[in-house]
Amino acid sequence: MLGSLYSTDILTLSSTLENKALDHPDGTARKVSKMCGSWVEIDIAMNGDEISDVALRVQACALGQASAAILKEQIVGSTLAALIEARDGLRAMLKDDGPAPTGRFGRLVLLEGVRAYPARHQSTMLAFEAAVEAVEIAMGKT
Repeated sequence: MLGSLYSTDILTLSSTLENKALDHPDGTARKVSKMCGSWVEIDIAMNGDEISDVALRVQACALGQASAAILKEQIVGSTLAALIEARDGLRAMLKDDGPAPTGRFGRLVLLEGVRAYPARHQSTMLAFEAAVEAVEIAMGKT
């Protein structure tokens, strides 16, 4: 059953990430899964209320990497409100049988199968949780 969870799309997404850092980020956050030890660290640069650049360092399973890759491909030009909506939508999809997020982060639908594996929820959420925190730091909200 786990084999079907790791689709070609998930594995392809997970292979696209490169661990990088920004020289002068406006906000940085790190999130760690207590369940499995996966972690994501993200640097954010802002231009007003919009994200202008991002760099990620990820050590996670293919699901956590795929989630981080979806975040990375869509985050530039996004706002804190859009990130919160995506994070909350991802959480609802995984934990409350909610619909997959739509719009900018609509590719999160690829992770819908994670719903059946609660032990994988936390690693799948890491990138979006870290991104929200990094933007809040950048905007002086934390």
